[in-house]
Amino acid sequence: MFFLDPVYFLFALPPLLLGFYAQWKVKSSFEEMSKVPARMSGAQAARRMLDNAGLSDVEIEQVGGKLSDHYDPRHKVLRLSSDVYNGQSMAAVGVACHEAGHAFQDAKGYAPLAIRNLAVPAANFGSSAGVFLLIMGLLLSFPPLAVIGLLLFACVVFFQVVNLPVEFNASSRAREELVSQGIIAGNEEQYVAKVLNAAALTYVAGTLQSIMTLLYYGMRVFGNQR
Repeated sequence: MFFLDPVYFLFALPPLLLGFYAQWKVKSSFEEMSKVPARMSGAQAARRMLDNAGLSDVEIEQVGGKLSDHYDPRHKVLRLSSDVYNGQSMAAVGVACHEAGHAFQDAKGYAPLAIRNLAVPAANFGSSAGVFLLIMGLLLSFPPLAVIGLLLFACVVFFQVVNLPVEFNASSRAREELVSQGIIAGNEEQYVAKVLNAAALTYVAGTLQSIMTLLYYGMRVFGNQR
């Protein structure tokens, strides 16, 4: 029903296209920078960055998947995909040290990270239940149900917005530490930046998509009450 609404496409299409471009940009940038050699592997670079920050208790594990890299704040573990863990390239050290940047944030009590972590359960629930209640409320012409769904989906938007400074800050920390610790030379920072900037674009696209979806459904919910 809503996907046949031409107004929906006005809201959804721009962020969707940006998301496709961002995904392509990440893949192409990672592949390109994987050909530029680095002094050490992604795992070694992350280990040095963590140890120099006094975070030797943070473990580094190799996991499956493609670009499945992430930091687990609950278990204090850095999980790196095989290409990043073993890769001795600018792409690998950039991604690995970006994730190490999240461990820095966790250790220093970086407020946006703490808020993001608290928002995860609500965002997960809102992404599924919120949309369901929204659609059901609109189909049944029952505004209170649709408003509840809208509020739940707003949790997703809140998570995405808070996540932006978290990701940007982690990338900034990574680029700074890579150069200051001699993992890469100053003139090599541009190669790492190419991968991290492409990754940042995916977060921007995801946030824009959530915001536009919320605006569309908000228009439907409150427009129908007039």
